[in-house]
Amino acid sequence: MLNAESIQSLISIRKQIHSNPEVSGLEFNTQKTILKYLDSLGIKEMSTVGKTGVLAHFEGNDPGSAIMIRGDIDALPIQEVNDFEHKSLIKGVSHKCGHDGHTVILLGLAKVLKENPIHRGRVSLLFQPAEEDGMGAQAVMDDIEFQKHSFDFVYALHNLPSYEMHRVVVKDNEFTANVKSIIIKLNGKTSHAAEPELGFNPSMAISEILNKAAELTNNNPEADDFFLITPIYLNMGELAYGISAGYGELHFTIRSWSTDLMNAQCDALLAFVNDSCSKHNLSPAISWTQVFHANISHPLAVEKIRNAAKELNLDLFERGYPFKWGEDFGLFTQKYPGAMFGIGAGIHTPALHNPDYDFPDEIIPTAVNMFHRIIKQIL
Repeated sequence: MLNAESIQSLISIRKQIHSNPEVSGLEFNTQKTILKYLDSLGIKEMSTVGKTGVLAHFEGNDPGSAIMIRGDIDALPIQEVNDFEHKSLIKGVSHKCGHDGHTVILLGLAKVLKENPIHRGRVSLLFQPAEEDGMGAQAVMDDIEFQKHSFDFVYALHNLPSYEMHRVVVKDNEFTANVKSIIIKLNGKTSHAAEPELGFNPSMAISEILNKAAELTNNNPEADDFFLITPIYLNMGELAYGISAGYGELHFTIRSWSTDLMNAQCDALLAFVNDSCSKHNLSPAISWTQVFHANISHPLAVEKIRNAAKELNLDLFERGYPFKWGEDFGLFTQKYPGAMFGIGAGIHTPALHNPDYDFPDEIIPTAVNMFHRIIKQIL
C-alpha cells in the first residue's frame, strides 16, 4: 500500500499536471511526466501508444489472466477560475474533469505493483490520451503496439462530484450513455432580402428540424427508452440586412442508453432532415463527430468491483440508471469483458467541467486500493 510520503509525491505530480494542462491529442508533456515517473520506479516494459499515451506492463512468472487498467490524461478547453497555487498556467485550458487525478492514480498503482509483484498473469496500465473528444480509445486500439496484447478484463474509474467522498458507485449493464454529435449543413441559395422567393432560405427547415429533435427527445433517464437530443450550435446567413440567407448549420449531441434505440432514432432524424430539405429546396450535408459507445459492465467484472469495495469497507452505491455523459472507455468494454465504476469526489465538490472544479487528492489512495484489490481477486 502507499505510504504517506508516496501519497504526497503523487499529489505533487497531480498539481504539476494540473498547472500544465494539455488538451486532447497534445498531451506530450504529460506523457513525458508519466514516462519519467515510471522510469524512476525501474519499470522497463512500457511504450508509447495512441501518439501521446503510455502503456506499461507488469508480468508474473506463471500464466494467468491479463488485465488492463485505464486512466485518461487529457484536459479541457475551459478557463479556470480558481486562484490556488497549482492553478492552470495555460490560458483557456484546465483539468476540469479530474484526469490529472486519474493519471496519478495509475502512477500510484504502478508503484504498488512494482513493490508488490504479481506472481501470475499480466497487468497493463494504459494512460490514455484524448478521452474528451472521443478519439483517444480508438487511436490506442489502432496502434500496432497495443494490438500486440489481448485482455481478459478491462477496468476504469471516474471521480464523481455530488457523491460522498470515497463512496464506490457501480451499475449493472450500461454505466454511461451512448453519445454522438451530428453536424447538419443546409445549403440553399441567397437572394435579395426584398425578394426571398427568388432564393432558398434554410430558416423554415431549421425550425422544423429543431421541433423534430424536441419531438424525438425523451429526457427521462429512469426510462429504458431515454433519448436526448440537445441543440449545441446554430448558424444561419450573414449579418447583412439586404440578403436572405442561403446557408444554415445545426449541431446536436444525441444520447441514449440503448444502441438499437440510438440507431433507430438517428435514422428517423436523418429521414426528417432529408424530407425537410427536399421541401425547401436545400441540399443537406451530414457528418458525425465525437462518438462515445456506452460502457457495458460485464457481470463478472462488476462483481469484482463490489467485492473490492466490501473488502476495503467502503460505502457501495448501486446506481439505478446510467450517467448521461459519454466516456470513450466504452470502446474497450465493447471488445473486452470489463467495467467502469465511480468514486465519490465529495458532496460539495463543483461539478465536472465546471470552471471551479479541482480533483480531490483525498481519493487517490482509495482509488489505488480499489484497483489493486480488483487485480488481486482476478490473479
